[in-house]
Amino acid sequence: MKDLSWVIVFLGLLCVFPSGFSLIDDFGQAFPIVEPDPGHTKLRLARDGLEAIKRITTPIAAVAVIGPYRSGKSFLLNQLLSLSCNEGFGVGHMRDTKTKGIWVWGTPVVVDIDGVKTSVFYLDTEGFESIGKSNVYDDRIFALATVLSSVLIYNLPETIREADISRLSFAVELAEEFYGRVKGQDVAFEPAKLLWLIQRDFLQGKSVKEMVDQALQHVPNSDGDKYIDQINHIRDSLAIMGDNSTAFSLPQPHLQRTKLCELKDGDLDPVYVKKRDQLKQLVVSVIRPKVVQGKFLNGKEFVSFLEQILEALNKGEIPTTGSLVEVFNKGILERCLKLYNDRMQKVVLPVSEESLQAAHEASREVSLKSFDEQHFGRHHAKKSVEKLDEEIDKVHKNVIMANEYHSAKLCEGLYTRCEDKMDQLQVLRLPSMAKFNAGFLQCNRSFEKECVGPSKTSYENRMMKMLGKSKSLFIKEYNHRLYNWLVGFSLVMVVVGRFIIKFFLIEMGAWIMFIFLETYTRMFWSAESLYYNPVWHFVVATWETLVYSPVLDLDRWAIPLGIIVFVLVIYWRCYGRRKHGSQWLLPMYNNNPKDRRRSE
Repeated sequence: MKDLSWVIVFLGLLCVFPSGFSLIDDFGQAFPIVEPDPGHTKLRLARDGLEAIKRITTPIAAVAVIGPYRSGKSFLLNQLLSLSCNEGFGVGHMRDTKTKGIWVWGTPVVVDIDGVKTSVFYLDTEGFESIGKSNVYDDRIFALATVLSSVLIYNLPETIREADISRLSFAVELAEEFYGRVKGQDVAFEPAKLLWLIQRDFLQGKSVKEMVDQALQHVPNSDGDKYIDQINHIRDSLAIMGDNSTAFSLPQPHLQRTKLCELKDGDLDPVYVKKRDQLKQLVVSVIRPKVVQGKFLNGKEFVSFLEQILEALNKGEIPTTGSLVEVFNKGILERCLKLYNDRMQKVVLPVSEESLQAAHEASREVSLKSFDEQHFGRHHAKKSVEKLDEEIDKVHKNVIMANEYHSAKLCEGLYTRCEDKMDQLQVLRLPSMAKFNAGFLQCNRSFEKECVGPSKTSYENRMMKMLGKSKSLFIKEYNHRLYNWLVGFSLVMVVVGRFIIKFFLIEMGAWIMFIFLETYTRMFWSAESLYYNPVWHFVVATWETLVYSPVLDLDRWAIPLGIIVFVLVIYWRCYGRRKHGSQWLLPMYNNNPKDRRRSE
């Protein structure tokens, strides 16, 4: 029972940590890394093959063989690996294709390339033009093999057909998009070495190189046919790639092709064995570690690279170079967009629309310039630029909205503060035109200085209306309140002069002021003419001087000063007269009977 429990625990761990355990015991076999989907149009990853690759920690190189189905690709790979058909890739002798998708030999060949220990994987691909597949599927297989490999062996039986050249259009586009980078910049991935392999017994006096050169000559196009122009463009591009391609001929190994798997080297054509060994040496001499963006790929990085490429190729109905360009430019686009974001985040909102637009244009220019220095692709990169511009435009719109929000919030706060200030000035205990004007100007200046951004114009209009309304209301109430204050002040001074200080002249002056305000002004001046009279202007000027000045704001200090004066008067009334007597220059009331008799 204990042994059984340990087994259960172990199986449970395998379920919980599937990525930490490899279920492959023997890597000396072929594994699929890419399989067709059920519709046989798109590709998907296969786990076993990826596990075989992920375990490699050294730089990786891949040799891929492509070509028509039933052209001997699997047998050729077994020959390059020195494996029999029973040991290596499966070889079929039926009319249908044996290999589905892309397969890898699980045990890499370790070689030393310019001092770099490199693990070389050999890839077998599904043949072109087999029954039950779409041309789009073939394009995806060819494109994936082209991108992944360091050496691409184009295995062709007997001769080069026009369709074989047309199929290389994708490789040509890749060359034009990725391989021609600015000197000194990292390339997306180094181009695969294209090896034309012609398998035939005779070349009619021509070398395989001459056959390839002849096949790449221009097709006459006197009528200007667009299709022929496209074919000739492919030929021109392949000619330009001449430094990165080579040609090799390989005779038939034996007349009885169906029995090749049963034959050993001694049974094969000696010429074939010799040429096969030369081909092995040629492949080893031209192979290089896979480099992506200036970096050698190990197993895990190679698988990650494969996932990226597969996602791009499966995008849309037809695999395009543009989708690959987008994959390689995705990270660059994100970095450049972040560069724009970081620069715009340094702008302290709110700011004026002109300043925000200037910051946007400067940040956009820096971002696009950075993208231009780093991006991959010559022709299709335009889509990535457009996408970057779209993303920048989205961020810019968000910043504009944020600026509008902060501007409205700031200006609303300033407007509310000024509105409260105007309301406070309306209810001054001691009305002062000078104080109102000072508060009015302070509000206006602070608003004009501090309110910035797109909301300033609308809030300026609101501000002017509010200030104008407040000022009109204050002026309307000012003279009336001042008149009432003077009337009230005269009555207070009558009481003070008669009962508290008992200065006769003060009482008489207060009575004269009261009678003048209540009778003379009503008899000879109308309410309106009073406020325009020079005498009233003098009264207003005197009042303003007493009530408000930069040194003393009587409205603020009226109550404390009133309390101090009241205390001093009470003190004088109770103690001062007893101590100093009634020695005053002004006549005073004498209400004491004894004092009156004594004076008589």
